[in-house]
Amino acid sequence: MALIHRHSLLLIILGSLVISTAMGLRHGFGLFMEPLSSELGWGRGVFAFALALQNLVWGLSQPFTGALADRFGAARIIVVGGLLYALGLLFMSLSTSAIGMTVSAGLLIGLGLSGTTFSVILGAVGRAVTPEKRSMAMGIVSAAGSFGQFAMLPGTLGLLEWLGWAAALMAMAAIATIIIPLGAMLRDKPTAKTTTDLSLKEALNEAAGQKGFWLLCLGFFVCGFQVVFIAVHLPGYLFDNGLAVQVGTTVLALVGLFNIVGTYTAGWMGGIWSKPKLLTWLYLIRGVVITAFVYLPLSPMSAYVFGIAMGLLWLSTVPLTNGIVASVFGVRHLSMLGGIVFLFHQLGSFMGVWLGGYLYDLTGHYDTVWQIAIVLSAVAAALHWFINEKPLERSVLTEITP
Repeated sequence: MALIHRHSLLLIILGSLVISTAMGLRHGFGLFMEPLSSELGWGRGVFAFALALQNLVWGLSQPFTGALADRFGAARIIVVGGLLYALGLLFMSLSTSAIGMTVSAGLLIGLGLSGTTFSVILGAVGRAVTPEKRSMAMGIVSAAGSFGQFAMLPGTLGLLEWLGWAAALMAMAAIATIIIPLGAMLRDKPTAKTTTDLSLKEALNEAAGQKGFWLLCLGFFVCGFQVVFIAVHLPGYLFDNGLAVQVGTTVLALVGLFNIVGTYTAGWMGGIWSKPKLLTWLYLIRGVVITAFVYLPLSPMSAYVFGIAMGLLWLSTVPLTNGIVASVFGVRHLSMLGGIVFLFHQLGSFMGVWLGGYLYDLTGHYDTVWQIAIVLSAVAAALHWFINEKPLERSVLTEITP
């Protein structure tokens, strides 16, 4: 950290606070599924669809918010995103119909998240630090998001038990407004354009022609499927199996706590070893952890161990994945290209959270979705093995896969 410039350090701190708040609030949405669905007489599929749409909107809008951040800087995007986030939570608290929940929790919060989370902020950080420190800096900011998940989850449960779901969401809306002044202070500097820089269209065409870019996108789809399915449906899965609701909250808090260690360590390791190979091992281990959790006897202790293990693997993919994009294509269009990769993450998130709710309402259990998550771990591990992170030489365009 001593080798990071003062301006870059301030940007990392402010970006960490923004992402910690945004991700911390989002991490508690799964706690609202049971009380909200029960009180309003919905099946879990209604709330699950709203959160699935949230992830889809988040992903679809991310390349555009990323492109705007690349051109105009992250500050304006974060301010607008923070405002939409707070409004989404407020309207969510007032929603008593499926369409109201879909618009608030799905559309508004999805747009808010696209302007306040990884692609926009990591793009700004990637431009602000030297290449040799980039992976570590991204790991620090990603770890801050994990800290938010750990620190804010018990508070979300406390608000829920004290105030009920509607008033708790109003309180969360007030907390979300903190993002607005933080974003206004985050004055990153877009990379100055040079005569050798690619235009936006040229950068898109270049990335589209690289097999490794699409392998990275498909691998991130798997990450989204797994983590959002677990984040939203795990409390309900544990409750269905006779464990107290506090166990589910504790597990998600452990995910957030140990994710701090996992994301920072992944960022540090990505500066030393091959990032694609690290991702291969990460997905393989993730598959083993999920398999053990599902097929071994379930107890509060096994659930806590699962939370710790998944926490170490949770967002460790983020600094490594964005680091590969920066290594191969440079930082000029990093937020936009990272946003495209993140779009696939959110397509996976949509499928994970929606399929979990749909199949649960259809069958009364989550067994099939757990099995899909295990198979996808092996697929993602294989995909990343064939990615090469060598910088692209634009004088003679070559593929980034062997």
